[in-house]
Amino acid sequence: MGGLSKSRIIVHRQCPKRLWLQINRPDLLEVDASAEARMTAGTNVGEVARSIYSNGVLIDTESLGQALDATQEALKARSCPIFEATFQHQGVLVRADLLVPDTEGYRMAEVKSSTGVKDYHLADAAVQAWVARGAGIDLSSVEIAHIDRSFVYPGGNNYRGLLHHADITEQIRPLEQEVPNWIGAARATLAGDEPAIAPGDQCHEPFDCPFIGYCSPPMAQPDPVEEQFPVEILPYGGALAASLRAEGFVDLRDVPEVRLSKPTHLRVWRATKHDTPELAPLAGEHVRALGYPRYYIDFETMQFVVPIWAGTSPYDQVPFQWSCHIEASKGSMTHTAFLADGSGDPRRPFAESLISTVGTVGAVIVYNAAFERTRLRELAESFSDLAPSLNNIIERMFDLLPVARQNYYHRDMRGSWSIKAVLPTIAPELAYDGLEVGNGGMAQEAFAEILHLDTPQARRDQLRNALLIYCERDTLAMVKIAHYFENTAAA
Repeated sequence: MGGLSKSRIIVHRQCPKRLWLQINRPDLLEVDASAEARMTAGTNVGEVARSIYSNGVLIDTESLGQALDATQEALKARSCPIFEATFQHQGVLVRADLLVPDTEGYRMAEVKSSTGVKDYHLADAAVQAWVARGAGIDLSSVEIAHIDRSFVYPGGNNYRGLLHHADITEQIRPLEQEVPNWIGAARATLAGDEPAIAPGDQCHEPFDCPFIGYCSPPMAQPDPVEEQFPVEILPYGGALAASLRAEGFVDLRDVPEVRLSKPTHLRVWRATKHDTPELAPLAGEHVRALGYPRYYIDFETMQFVVPIWAGTSPYDQVPFQWSCHIEASKGSMTHTAFLADGSGDPRRPFAESLISTVGTVGAVIVYNAAFERTRLRELAESFSDLAPSLNNIIERMFDLLPVARQNYYHRDMRGSWSIKAVLPTIAPELAYDGLEVGNGGMAQEAFAEILHLDTPQARRDQLRNALLIYCERDTLAMVKIAHYFENTAAA
């Protein structure tokens, strides 16, 4: 049996079975991309915290004995902050992200990549504080140092102000009293056999469990008759779907028409029951009214917890790529694109190239306009000289999503009007399957890899090509959807 640490105690609080498996069956663990991204973000924020307290001492050793000794030496000096201060009490080990001396003792802070204090942070800090106090440390306060979303990076590796220190000393006092009970329960779990705990909310709260594949193996394929089109595919029909299922209706095709009143629900029901797509003539009218030229555009963006370009803030959606299919007249189609080279802030080159491409007249066609409009407004705020041109693009924007949602449905969309749900029903040859970059999350990961200094040039070239193919696919999808609405609804 391994010893106890803060992280193991917190794991046990989420689910005793998870801790038991982590210690006894580590071979079953599955770490997904989101967990890795969360760990990377935490590491980055921790490094920034150390840069803010530049006179700090880092306890940088894997050896427990050496870490404990180095911590005690740093504490004797009482002259500077300590990073990863290591303490042990009653067999429980903790490493404090930040320990800052003050006149009353030490401020202990846990550094988090979130933009506020979360409930699960409190238990985390309570264990930290209980062990530190037990090891003889006078804590004047316990804090969560979290990201300040309003911070604007000035450049020059100056991250002062990135972290907001929230004092949670009083909030965690009751929890500190519970820590011995948590420790006892964790030890009892590890001393016994695998706990018989059924899957539940604890599998996902506060984080997805890495053993969910073991505890919840893939379900058998649903009955092709009864579960092919469950009532839950009714859009925004949660209460209705729950009521229908409680009455014994499983498949939407079995629901009586009289139970549905909303036009969208009726359209979904008819197309599903009769296996006949529905397209209202109004969809074609909307598209034909656009005239020419038409510019079909799509953006890709990157989020950084710790901003790397001056003038950006934590978690900003920084645009780095656009694709544009240009339909100058009926039957005339060209394509152009922009993809940042990764050498610096991409925002201004992104904006300038887009303005140059779409000009000042003609419909700018998007799918889910809220995203592109918001990005353009942010660019206009950052670059006032470009604001008139960017606002012109916003004013010319036409959103295909509400046209699709209000006028079109195919049973294979299964209650979704996302572009990836609609496209296969109109142009199955353009499916995203098999693309190296196949969604927005993968696009972010690809661009992050391009930005990494250690990425070989050949790999960068491969990723750039994959990004260009993916983004072009998105705007070509819009072309196909618009033409389908225009031509089919006119027939």
